[in-house]
Amino acid sequence: MATTQGLVWRVRGREWRITERPLLMGVVNVTPDSFSDGGQFLEADKAVAHALRLVEQGADILDIGGESTRPGAAPVALDDERRRVLPVLERLCGQVPIPISIDTYKAALAREALQMGVAIVNDVMGLRDPEMVEVVRQYQAGAIVMHMQGTPLTMQENPQYQDVVAEVKTFLQERLSSLQAAGIGREQLAIDPGIGFGKRLEHNLRLLAEGRELVALGRPICLGVSRKGFINRVAGEPGWSERGVGGTIGTLLFAWTQRACHIARVHDVGEVRRAFALFTRLEQLHAASHAC
Repeated sequence: MATTQGLVWRVRGREWRITERPLLMGVVNVTPDSFSDGGQFLEADKAVAHALRLVEQGADILDIGGESTRPGAAPVALDDERRRVLPVLERLCGQVPIPISIDTYKAALAREALQMGVAIVNDVMGLRDPEMVEVVRQYQAGAIVMHMQGTPLTMQENPQYQDVVAEVKTFLQERLSSLQAAGIGREQLAIDPGIGFGKRLEHNLRLLAEGRELVALGRPICLGVSRKGFINRVAGEPGWSERGVGGTIGTLLFAWTQRACHIARVHDVGEVRRAFALFTRLEQLHAASHAC
């Protein structure tokens, strides 16, 4: 059952043993063009207020990002990304009771964020930059290693796989081995199959349906499925807007029962927390009623 998962993730002096539900990573996009909430929290005051609401709703981690990685997004200059996120981090680091993650693939920004007290680097490029590897090693930060085919600008042009599950698994295994060899502790690392990052609908669904294959890597799995377009396409609803939280919760609950989701990166923290609270309580009662 899901309650026996018990994976350990060490994050800059904090240790999580993930057992009864996934950790909830609340999304704070300090961007003008993210697919779901672009522009809503671009101003520092609004971003900070949103982050504090997510803490109140039960977030275990805040994930702060200043560059959209939606399909077709162009790269953002380092100085622009710094101007967006550093004022927000300055006001949140040391002021909130939960760890903060920086969503960036730029080593220079990650270093500044870690110096301010950030605990986790969430790198969509899979820590393939040697400078980023050194930053994570030096600060003993937690890190999320994600798979992506291509870049955000190009990733959805024509993604191709012979066997998407096997290829993503191999990539993540190779990254884990390389990062360990570079001096990063295995228990600092989490993995992310990169749902929606260089994958067609059928690729996303196969990765989710066969998530148990990634469990064999022995690291917490982060899933970023919140409000993503595949949910509407499966439901037969066109377009990118008005994605309900129901599809997000359904996907996460399925993945949790497969032991294939340990960190849920979500926009709607309160709704997801309530769903897992109810699910966990019912699961516990069911297990108790069937115990020998």
